[in-house]
Amino acid sequence: MKVLSSLKSAKQRHPDCQIVRRRGKVFVICKSNPRFKAVQGKSKKAG
Repeated sequence: MKVLSSLKSAKQRHPDCQIVRRRGKVFVICKSNPRFKAVQGKSKKAG
């Protein structure tokens, strides 16, 4: 999975790509072509 600064271009790579938000991060998931998976956002430290 790639970490990208902009997921706008990642969404355009394949018509099956979807953008979802999970745990404060934005993910691109693509079931038909899993190599297009991507994530945007840093993990937040607890404290």
